[in-house]
Amino acid sequence: MAADILAEITGMLVEIVGDEHLLADEVTMKTTFNEDLALESIEFVALAELLHHRYGSGVDLMGFLSEKDMDGILAMSVGELVTHIGRITHASLTHTTLAHTPLTRVSAGAAATGSDG
Repeated sequence: MAADILAEITGMLVEIVGDEHLLADEVTMKTTFNEDLALESIEFVALAELLHHRYGSGVDLMGFLSEKDMDGILAMSVGELVTHIGRITHASLTHTTLAHTPLTRVSAGAAATGSDG
């Protein structure tokens, strides 16, 4: 899953900065947004918009950045963002799966075992 997210983020970054400035194979989990990619604030905004379109409102790049201090933002790696997206999308999938799991199995199982509590 992380490899898929990394590939998607890499594609977004190439779209934002252009392939003449960034080759897709240059981006790894250790690539930093500031030092390695030298992203400007407007490019972060563009990335936030692409992430929102791809993953929905649960993946809020600006909210994620607001939880970091300035040093954390400057040192942030692509891997940190990949991990964050992985957590959000995994939690969302888990929540969706649980929401659609029939409770009748649980209730029937409890009744079959004679569970009185």
